[in-house]
Amino acid sequence: MNSPARWSPSVTVAAIIEDGGRYLLVEEETPEGLRLNNPAGHLDLAESPLQAVVRETLEETARKFTPAALLGIYLSRFQRPARGEDVTYLRLAFCGSVGAALPGRALDTGIVRTLWMDLGELRASAARHRSPLVLRCIEDHRAGRRHPLDLLSTDDSVYRPELKR
Repeated sequence: MNSPARWSPSVTVAAIIEDGGRYLLVEEETPEGLRLNNPAGHLDLAESPLQAVVRETLEETARKFTPAALLGIYLSRFQRPARGEDVTYLRLAFCGSVGAALPGRALDTGIVRTLWMDLGELRASAARHRSPLVLRCIEDHRAGRRHPLDLLSTDDSVYRPELKR
């Protein structure tokens, strides 16, 4: 008997970065036009969520991200009927800080620019957000939600699949 294909969500990471009441966002090209997003992206093979969020933030903002806490774990669904896409995202959001933009480092393909926005500007631009999680994560950050980074653990088998236990 054939078993149905196993459903699995797309795992993503996001960086929530606040400085002086303003949040770092990226403006990116999407099939729906230019959208605002937290620096975010997909978890790659053989990397931990912490490694992924540091890498994605560097790629999208040209800034080194230092995670301080796990903000939360979010589940959302995105449907794009024109392309027949129906994707569920499992987002691990981290808060932390960034340094200055690294001179000469280009932004990732599709990222038009980075910008800092305050909460009022973010709320007013909600129609341009890539997903409802953009504002939700920032609202959770403002509410003081924080979890220790050691809440997450990555087994060595992620980096060395030959390990068998």
